[in-house]
Amino acid sequence: MIPARFAPALVGLILSGLMSCIVTLVASIKTVGFSGQVVSTWLNAWFFGWPIAFVVVLIAGPVVRGLVASWVKPPHQD
Repeated sequence: MIPARFAPALVGLILSGLMSCIVTLVASIKTVGFSGQVVSTWLNAWFFGWPIAFVVVLIAGPVVRGLVASWVKPPHQD
């Protein structure tokens, strides 16, 4: 098992991987269409973009969580 202190980074890794996978696939299909080049174009874009997305998630995640926390009411505590 992975220690709980790594949970935010693991969530960021998985989420950035999933989102960058989907976005680069859509962009690759839009660029080259459903051709024989789409898989190689997509994988090249994904492997290039995923590390960038991961770093952005790690940096922006806490900032976004803080903004959202300031915009929403805290849960009612009885």
